[in-house]
Amino acid sequence: MKITELKVGAHIHLMGICGTAMASLAGLLKELGFRVTGSELNPYPPMSTQIEDLGIKISKPYAAKNLDPRPDFVVVGNVISANNEEAQELMRLNIPFTSLPQAMGDVIIGNRESIVMAGTHGKTTTTSLMAWVTTQLNLNPGFLIGGIAKNFAKSFQVPKGNYFVIEGDEYDTAYFDKVPKFLHYKPRHVLLTSIEFDHADIYKDLDAVKASFLKLMELIPVEGSLVYCAEDENVEEVARTCRAKNKISYGISRGDYRAQVISVSETCTKFRISNSDFLVGEFETILSGDYNILNCTAVVALAHTLKWDLAKVKTALASFQGVKRRQEILGEPNGVLVIEDFAHHPTAVRETLKGIREKYKGRKIFAIFEPRSATSRRKVFQKDYVEAFLQADEVLIMQAFDQSKIDEANRFSSNELVADIFRLGKPAKAFVAAEDIVKNLAPRVHKGDLVLIMSNGGFDGIYGKLLKAIGH
Repeated sequence: MKITELKVGAHIHLMGICGTAMASLAGLLKELGFRVTGSELNPYPPMSTQIEDLGIKISKPYAAKNLDPRPDFVVVGNVISANNEEAQELMRLNIPFTSLPQAMGDVIIGNRESIVMAGTHGKTTTTSLMAWVTTQLNLNPGFLIGGIAKNFAKSFQVPKGNYFVIEGDEYDTAYFDKVPKFLHYKPRHVLLTSIEFDHADIYKDLDAVKASFLKLMELIPVEGSLVYCAEDENVEEVARTCRAKNKISYGISRGDYRAQVISVSETCTKFRISNSDFLVGEFETILSGDYNILNCTAVVALAHTLKWDLAKVKTALASFQGVKRRQEILGEPNGVLVIEDFAHHPTAVRETLKGIREKYKGRKIFAIFEPRSATSRRKVFQKDYVEAFLQADEVLIMQAFDQSKIDEANRFSSNELVADIFRLGKPAKAFVAAEDIVKNLAPRVHKGDLVLIMSNGGFDGIYGKLLKAIGH
């Protein structure tokens, strides 16, 4: 049985339901009339909260009993291995199954015009921007975002019009389908932000990463569009192979569409976009940092190419409220501004800190970082992180999350990073527990200081703990 053969009301179970994309698929399937359940090892907000708000039951941890009563169909997340107890039971019961990307392509995207946001960095923010712009243009899009955009309060929307906006992840699909997710998303229009080495657990080197994006280029039809960052050499190399008639580049110093920042304040960034000698328009956004202005420029470039109403695009960008966990202000207890960001790759850490420094001039910046992603827990970027943290005034590094499956020679070392930063004259310290960071930092911060917490995981609830401690 294929998932497209299911009738409304059928029971679909999602293994790994609290993944950023899986939680969105769960919501889409429920709104389409299916009965949805799911399982997860360690649920944490904001996706676990979204699932609970949808009234979907989360069984934890993974177990054979989670498939009792027997569902009609199962969607298997890429966090599930073939020897997972629940996956083994799935095989024993001979329940039909598929992967998340395959389900998205077959059931949700179908024959619609798919706008795929791809690249190492900026996917979630750019997808959120595009979803908001197309919504404000009354195009009635569907969307799937790898995070929760504040304008929507949820990470998904069932399409009523002809467009579907989706975050195109290069990570692999499932243990039984080892190809990038975005290959299943039927791309017609692609925004390609950046290409760097990442996901060291599945890609052996940069060439392997580029190979996956080359496959994406092959899928864009001649009548489709590619909007790509001209300031990234890897992107330019890959973009040359695309056969789409609409190949549009963007950047700050290079590209068909060029952005120029006019002013930056704590409340907004004003910038203009030009195409050759033609002024496309002046825009503003609450977002900061060159990378976010580039994300906005990519959206404007596609909108202009597709002849959308730029006045409405301008209004949409100005009213965009950002994405949870992306430069999200958590609070300002006793005048100390606490911000959360998802940054985990050294480039993302560097650019996030640079953007924060530009936006919040004069504030002392404490950077807290948890190496949690598959790549950041490995030694591959050990030295790159040193330069990335130099924009901060003080650096607090958590010991890397579970490294038990990484051989010792390839493990990232928080202590080594701290020593390297300290040698460059920057205060830095490593910690073994989130509570230790809170105890160390809370008594030392003062009104006007800024604390930036960076992690792509739950970080043992440090966010609430730190807010409470500073508030006291």
